[in-house]
Amino acid sequence: MTGAIQVAGVVKKFGDVTSVDGLNLTIPQGSFYGIAGPNGAGKTTSIRMITGLLEPDAGTIEVAGVSVWPNPRRAKALLGYVADNPPLFGRLTAREMLDYAGMLRGMASADIRSRGDDLLRVLDLEADAGRPIADFSLGMTKRVGLAVAMLHSPRVLILDEPFGALDPVNTQVMEQMLQRFRQGGGTVVFSSHVLDVVQKLCDRVAIIAKGTLVAEGTVAELAPNGSLEDAFVDIVGGRDLAEGDLAWLSSSPA
Repeated sequence: MTGAIQVAGVVKKFGDVTSVDGLNLTIPQGSFYGIAGPNGAGKTTSIRMITGLLEPDAGTIEVAGVSVWPNPRRAKALLGYVADNPPLFGRLTAREMLDYAGMLRGMASADIRSRGDDLLRVLDLEADAGRPIADFSLGMTKRVGLAVAMLHSPRVLILDEPFGALDPVNTQVMEQMLQRFRQGGGTVVFSSHVLDVVQKLCDRVAIIAKGTLVAEGTVAELAPNGSLEDAFVDIVGGRDLAEGDLAWLSSSPA
């Protein structure tokens, strides 16, 4: 399989802190690919560089064969991105947000309207399409963010914690949407701490720690005993409470 995303030797520093340290990553085209790692591992920084939002200090990034840096505009046309807390315009309605996103992408008005109608209906936002996004819950905002990311039918869809704040019904709908997108030839990449979801959906998983790739492969390769969560803890290192830690929690109230 050809690479939908190719990351080679990428480095990003913030002052004296190295957030991403020589990251190498190949994400196959047409895959459902998971990125996991502890808090502060460099996952979100890596995603922001891949999506053209943050420039690396060193290394190269390609999306569908197009170099993201130093000119990210061409690569962005191939991407859809949903952040953990999507930065949408709160004063716009859901419908206006889709219209605005479509116009920025240079889409035809008829396509914006028809695709927007489909997305609002499937994501159960039709009844709220005329309300300002500022009035939405986080789960609703995430659904609008997904609609914006998918409106232009990108080649690669990247999501940061996509299922957080979603109820089970909308989680199931989103999973079905992502699988349909993939069946149509798209590539799905998502970062999540919910390893049960990663194990359920992904073909391959990359585990990042301290800004570098520490393990990569299929779920079966990474978790031969069946639990990706257990394998993750073994790979990045776990922490257990010592015998006397928080002993006061078990003491009788005065």
